Amino acid sequence: MPLFTDLKISRNLEKALDDLGFENTTPIQEKAFPIVMSGSDVVGIAQTGTGKTFAYLLPILNTLSFSKEIHPKVIILVPTRELVVQVVEETEKLAKYSGVRVLGVFGGKSMLRQKNALALGTDILVATPARLYDLILTKAVQLKSVRKLVIDEVDVMLDLGFRFQLVNIFELLPVRRQNIMFSATMTDDIELFITDFFTGVQKISIAVSGTPLENITQFGYATPNFYTKVNLLVNLLQKEEEFHKVLVFVSSKRSADLLFKELAEFFSEEICIIHSNKTQNYRLRSINQFDEGKNRILVTTDVMARGLDLQEISHVINFDTPIYPENYMHRIGRTGRAEKEGTSILLFTPNEEEAKDAIEDLMLQKVNLLDLPSDVEVATKLTFDEQPKHKERENPLNINEDERGASFHDKSDKNKKENQGGSYKWIIKKKYSKPKTRGDKNYGKRGRNK
Repeated sequence: MPLFTDLKISRNLEKALDDLGFENTTPIQEKAFPIVMSGSDVVGIAQTGTGKTFAYLLPILNTLSFSKEIHPKVIILVPTRELVVQVVEETEKLAKYSGVRVLGVFGGKSMLRQKNALALGTDILVATPARLYDLILTKAVQLKSVRKLVIDEVDVMLDLGFRFQLVNIFELLPVRRQNIMFSATMTDDIELFITDFFTGVQKISIAVSGTPLENITQFGYATPNFYTKVNLLVNLLQKEEEFHKVLVFVSSKRSADLLFKELAEFFSEEICIIHSNKTQNYRLRSINQFDEGKNRILVTTDVMARGLDLQEISHVINFDTPIYPENYMHRIGRTGRAEKEGTSILLFTPNEEEAKDAIEDLMLQKVNLLDLPSDVEVATKLTFDEQPKHKERENPLNINEDERGASFHDKSDKNKKENQGGSYKWIIKKKYSKPKTRGDKNYGKRGRNK
């Protein structure tokens, strides 16, 4: 792999990278550096864990210098508060010797404090789209000096419904700027974005298997239902030395809360959870405790875990099988990093078997299936979603379309009209015509004084 020194970076950046112990570039960093340095619009497609953050930070910091200007020159947009904190930390590490100022803003914190911090000046502003847009509307942020716009994890932003804010921010930015966008996947929405706002764009793509699958041992268990999965997971997590840092993915906030409640009965001091309904402080505390090893089990949804740099994860457990196979690749990419061995475990029910097959088709390899351990109880208890749906016999809402017929019904007798002959039109006229006295305020007063 090429060295960072081969990229012709500044001495300040070299010193910062030496302090961090980084020598070799990743493929996305090697490809992105000269293109970003050229000033062209860039779209990079690479999954989490491939070094995307440094891929755009290195060339940006390589051209930025110390300045006393108040307004930001670079804006970096990320989808979640946790990512704001992480990107700010990474930027501060790389800008250690350059004097470049960086500030992070996001919702859930005092806007007044953030306005005061902005008034002191910053070179790089890291923000969530919603909070940046709010600050722009209140004139706390001026965009006239922005020369580079970075949008990281744009696919997650669109999933979270930030399209409105993104479009409006684009419209308010200076025309002469460089756009840099990174995503884990290329979707139709992203293609539309590129067409609308990017010019002369250059695309960089790292293979979907950016995670070296040969470093990850993959297992799978066929299970009948949710609570059998819980029993199996409890059984596996008892092996503390082997499962010393475990990331558990679920498909929804409701499933995450339910699973956390069940696991907390066995691992109350070792488990934490993050999803979008948790408070900002709670989420940050959970991530820090997990990353530092104070908790060995973290339950999370896909969206909240995207982009987070979590170190030395021993196991990734897919409690729910993702519908989109690309998400499976993002999940398992959390382990087996830096040429270390990792393990991925996939739990699936009969309803999720099709999704499992799609994952195997994408990877071009099979997940090694294991039998349920003999001491794992097969649960009879079902979640609400798993329970069979019974139709009430007398409930008209359960009538099939064929039985219901067309969207017509016979008119009631009172609404049926018959041709009653020539005089009928005068009846209708009398019934519905306007009264002759309408609007004549003096009608009742006429002739009284005569």
